[in-house]
Amino acid sequence: MINFYKVEDKWAKIVKNSTIAVWLMVPFPRKLGKVEASSIQTESVTPVNKKKGTPAYHPAQVRETAFDRPRDWLGNRFIYAVISSRATGLSLGVNINPDKKCNFDCSYCEVDRRIPSREHKLDVEVLAAELRKTIAFIQSGKLAELPSYRTLPSELLRLRQVALSGDGEPTLATNFMEAVQAVVRVRALGGFFKLVLYTNGTGLDHPNVQRGLELLTKSDEIWIKLDGGSQSFVDKVNRPDVPLEKILSNILLVGRIRPVVIQSLFPSIHGEEPPFEEIREYALRLKELKAGGAQISMVQIYSAARPGINSEWGHLPLRVLSQIAQTVRQTAGLRAEVF
Repeated sequence: MINFYKVEDKWAKIVKNSTIAVWLMVPFPRKLGKVEASSIQTESVTPVNKKKGTPAYHPAQVRETAFDRPRDWLGNRFIYAVISSRATGLSLGVNINPDKKCNFDCSYCEVDRRIPSREHKLDVEVLAAELRKTIAFIQSGKLAELPSYRTLPSELLRLRQVALSGDGEPTLATNFMEAVQAVVRVRALGGFFKLVLYTNGTGLDHPNVQRGLELLTKSDEIWIKLDGGSQSFVDKVNRPDVPLEKILSNILLVGRIRPVVIQSLFPSIHGEEPPFEEIREYALRLKELKAGGAQISMVQIYSAARPGINSEWGHLPLRVLSQIAQTVRQTAGLRAEVF
């Protein structure tokens, strides 16, 4: 079965078989041609306010898809694999925070902090050994032989990036710089790969983190979280222990030195989309960052892809995400893509 969704200026074609759903991006035709209207589908909605016509978007059911799959640890303690839409394929994650330490308590977070951590600190030597072993495993083609990967196209199994991420905020780790050094050393000895730091931005001004960032090349990237434009909305979605002003200040700090990617996750909130006023405030913050000298190469607009701990926070339809991206383009004049 093939379903089509109009997403921005592309068609996302979902090819379904008995075990997976693979997303393939193909150029969007200028005209629909012979495509029947019935083949263009959207997320199902149910009106909850007949007077205002406000739709309620139900959280998406857990679905097995090629992109944004659950982590596969492959027998490792600190290195895991995931097929990521934003990485456009295979990403190896480095769990910098096995202790689950984070200064955000995001409402959509998939990490269950009620369960005690198996590890209390990242062992850098083990990290390096696991990374070398896992990369060699991928390069040998053995990953494609595992049941979870057999039906995936070979293009999705190419290593796209190694991500400093995991169960918490990477920049809070006391051995952050040592972890970056270890990954960079593995790269120097075993072949180039892109290194990406996933961060909420709060620790980017720490001296230890600044020293670690100096080890990144121009090909590496820093993806900084920004899920809202007002303190009240950020408090509701991210529940941080630092003010929004601090996050924006750190985006400016790094963005004035090198290009950064803004990663923005917008969930449905109790079955409803975020208010337009909040989206406009968010776009205005991006505009201010750009005007202040921050080099923002892309704004990633996406929604909750994996089941979170709180069931009242779910996945937004592509239509809504597209509207958010368009608001960013029109208001801030930045490149924005939906994932």
